Amino acid sequence: MTNRAIISTPDAPSAIGPYSQAVKVGDTVWLSGQIPLDPTSGELVTGNISEQARQVFSNLAAVAEAAGGNLNNAVKINISLTDLGDFSAVNDVMASFLKPPFPARACVQVAALPKGAAIEVEAILTL
Repeated sequence: MTNRAIISTPDAPSAIGPYSQAVKVGDTVWLSGQIPLDPTSGELVTGNISEQARQVFSNLAAVAEAAGGNLNNAVKINISLTDLGDFSAVNDVMASFLKPPFPARACVQVAALPKGAAIEVEAILTL
């Protein structure tokens, strides 16, 4: 089996299923999808999509830091939204967390997300 390290931090929400916050193999880190959960309370952040997206990217940033990097190490980001009408607002939040050149990205609309969240984001980093 490939040597892999499990990444975990209390600064991001604990996994709500049988998965790790992130897994690092070599110089690549796969960050699990984050929804807008407050890491302290475990409750879904309420408010508009920008507030929810900020929580999601803050959670991802905490996991990236625990892995020894930051979100500017992202080479691919996948965003799932329950309403593509939120696309522009989420773009603005994402741009506030990352510096150009931006990573590759996909953004799709989905029927539903865990805990009724409006957004989930996952990332792949290279360190």
